[in-house]
Amino acid sequence: MKKRIAALLLMLLPVCALAETTDVLTFEGEEPPEAESWDDAVFREWYQREDGSDWRVLEDGSVIVTLSATGDVTIGGDVRKRGRSIFDKQLEKEPLGLEFPMSNVRNIFERDDLTIVNFEGTLTETKSATKNSFSFAAPPSYVQVLTSGGIEAVSLENNHVMDHGKQGYEDTCNTLEGAGVLYSGHLGSSIFTTDTGVDIGMLAYQTFNGNYPKIREALPGDIQALRDAGCEIVVVSYHWGEEKEYVPNERQVPLGHDTIDAGADLVLGHHSHRMNPIEVYKGKYICYSLGNFSFAGNANPEDMDTFIFQTRFRVHPDGKAEPEDMRIIPCSISSEEAFNDFKPTPKDEEGAAAIVARLEELNEKFEKEYPGFTAVDEYPTDWKYTY
Repeated sequence: MKKRIAALLLMLLPVCALAETTDVLTFEGEEPPEAESWDDAVFREWYQREDGSDWRVLEDGSVIVTLSATGDVTIGGDVRKRGRSIFDKQLEKEPLGLEFPMSNVRNIFERDDLTIVNFEGTLTETKSATKNSFSFAAPPSYVQVLTSGGIEAVSLENNHVMDHGKQGYEDTCNTLEGAGVLYSGHLGSSIFTTDTGVDIGMLAYQTFNGNYPKIREALPGDIQALRDAGCEIVVVSYHWGEEKEYVPNERQVPLGHDTIDAGADLVLGHHSHRMNPIEVYKGKYICYSLGNFSFAGNANPEDMDTFIFQTRFRVHPDGKAEPEDMRIIPCSISSEEAFNDFKPTPKDEEGAAAIVARLEELNEKFEKEYPGFTAVDEYPTDWKYTY
């Protein structure tokens, strides 16, 4: 089901001979040992130890689940405008075709159990049905951006999902479903089952137009329905807050807390197009905004810093899940400094440290604005535990 890209344990074949066949990024910076022939090469899944055992399944029967999350993914362009979109202009330059947006992070997403992003736009050939400043759409075939990038699920609840009306929304849902990408939004929840047998339930809401009371009313029942369906982990995504803000507002924070109180294990936020601090509430994470990711809404955004949020849960044999570990992977939304090429790229050591420092400053602002509430102690870029 998940991540059939192999990490090669090779006693053989020279690297030059493998380069055309194997994604060398799966070696995480290490050169594979040499081999005499391809037939002698031993393929190993990302979660397998050298003896073939699965490190995610621990001796006490508990299971480790790794989840990756990002902010806004917007592809295509505004069909109301003449000429090719900035995304299509970049696409013409890319030898990887529709695989290019996630090409620098695919190896990360292929080494987790579930990757979820906020898909802000539509996959449709219909005309725009909005007077918004932006009306995002991409041909249905562009769903390959998600499938080739190791993305299994999307939040489909935001202020652009109806840019092309009911038909555009139906086209988007049908396209995602046909491609095997799960989606959650106002049509309901979705459930992803890891190949270790853990069910992850996903819900998504947008808070605009006075939706806060409706969400609070629906939350307990929606989360309980996922528990009743057997979900050990429940993730809730919100499209909320104010654009270009770096700290959540006074409506977001109580709703984030209410969501954890209602039984959610993780809250993921987006809409501000900026990084926000991560709060720890009752031992669980609330990511108020994961910023932009592969964002074709702007050719040269003011702020191109972002990060991939990764967390690990330990799911016990009785079905109880608890946070086990957390890290961030600091990124730029572009592989180019001078302009946005919609290709998220991990930062080097210096760049990563700068993003961590920015987030620590946002922590201070958050805790000053909301006395008594606590952001994460640190933003580690490596896992604390190994298995």
